[in-house]
Amino acid sequence: MSEVIDGKKRAAEVVERVKTLTADLAAGGGGKPGLAVVIVGEDPASQVYVASKSRTAKECGFHSVQHTLAADTGEADLLKLIGELNADPAIHGILVQLPLPGHIDSGKVIQTIAPEKDVDGFTFVNVGKLGTGEAETAFVPCTPAGSMLLIERVRGKDLSGLNAVVIGRSNIVGKPMANLLLAANCTVTVAHSRTRDLAALARTADILVAAVGRPEMVKGDWVKPGATVIDVGINRIAAPERGEGKTRLVGDVAYAGAAEVAGAITPVPGGVGPMTIAMLMANTVASAYLVAGLARPEF
Repeated sequence: MSEVIDGKKRAAEVVERVKTLTADLAAGGGGKPGLAVVIVGEDPASQVYVASKSRTAKECGFHSVQHTLAADTGEADLLKLIGELNADPAIHGILVQLPLPGHIDSGKVIQTIAPEKDVDGFTFVNVGKLGTGEAETAFVPCTPAGSMLLIERVRGKDLSGLNAVVIGRSNIVGKPMANLLLAANCTVTVAHSRTRDLAALARTADILVAAVGRPEMVKGDWVKPGATVIDVGINRIAAPERGEGKTRLVGDVAYAGAAEVAGAITPVPGGVGPMTIAMLMANTVASAYLVAGLARPEF
């Protein structure tokens, strides 16, 4: 069986580092890192995510602010709030929880966030920096950033010469993941649901990242023996074996089969998921350090 990559443990290490950095910043007169989370509407999943982010921010010692807006809030009102947060020196990171209600242009809203406070890494400035090899000065989207830390835990920071296959081409995970792997000197292929003979391509990967949003799509015989498998997917499926109406969470990788072949693999849950919130905290404290004129911390 393969090594199980413990995302909870690695995320806890990142959070502890953030706590230390936050205390050091305050002791040096730099104040507290400030994180503002904005949610529009009452989507249950979004409410859970936002509560977890706000709770972790407080745990880290941040100045944590949550703006909960009604589902019928106008786009202009939301943009006005973001403008106010952009101008607030106590706020170093702004996160707008997606998805937004249909009457609001999500792209317009995200691009209104000041790039230096874009701790989600979604603005064109941060996307452009990452895409042109300036990852060290960009805010990288949290899920791929956390995935890279998990890969480095197994493979080390020097990934030169390794073949990486990323299944999924989203702006939030697939594309930035590919850019991070390129920056680490991997040979990278971005695949997706329409790639021809996807299974054969996946079997060439020393590092296989599944971020396609299809439950257990990647089978065990898609995995190269000894490969590092990062499963970004989180899908809820029916689990009649647990009782009528019961469900369970699975990734984009059929875990049982892949774990027999891979050298290391992330579980779902407990793999990439915890890293996402941890890296949001890391980006926020990094923003506070940059505003204070200090070197950007490493994780």
